[in-house]
Amino acid sequence: MYTIREINDMSQESFIESIGPIFEHSPWIAERTWHRGPFEDKAALLEALQKDMYRASEAEHLSLLRAHPDLGTKMEVTSASRSEQQGAGLDQLTTDEYDALTRMNEAYKERFAFPFILAVKGKTKQDILTDIERRRHHTLQVERDTALREVAAIASFRLEALVADSAASRQAGMA
Repeated sequence: MYTIREINDMSQESFIESIGPIFEHSPWIAERTWHRGPFEDKAALLEALQKDMYRASEAEHLSLLRAHPDLGTKMEVTSASRSEQQGAGLDQLTTDEYDALTRMNEAYKERFAFPFILAVKGKTKQDILTDIERRRHHTLQVERDTALREVAAIASFRLEALVADSAASRQAGMA
């Protein structure tokens, strides 16, 4: 876990290497955010990262969305994705649930041209199946906006696990 002071002292290369992975295979967001430092606290860092994500072009947004794996996939995924999906029980799908999720993922990708994205922390596999069913009826623009909000939520959860709170950082510095 990093303190905000450690993050503010990082070179651009170290910042991209350390913070970049909060956005699935999209280190370009951290690259754009580095120059905005120093950051007052974790919340300011997250806000800057998310602003740079939202400011990206439509093509970059599509690339960011397409960088995410299918939920419940048996293919190799990043350790963060694997941990998040395991926490939601996606590693314990029955054969029928796996087949249903695979079909829904494929239908979703066919309709929107990017995978179904959901911040699964705190969700159950039933929540996920319900959400994909509900969201497949969205318009393309509504679903792109929804997917980007989910990416922002995923980044928030990942940053939470990566960076110490400012109060904890100050206490550690006093010890």
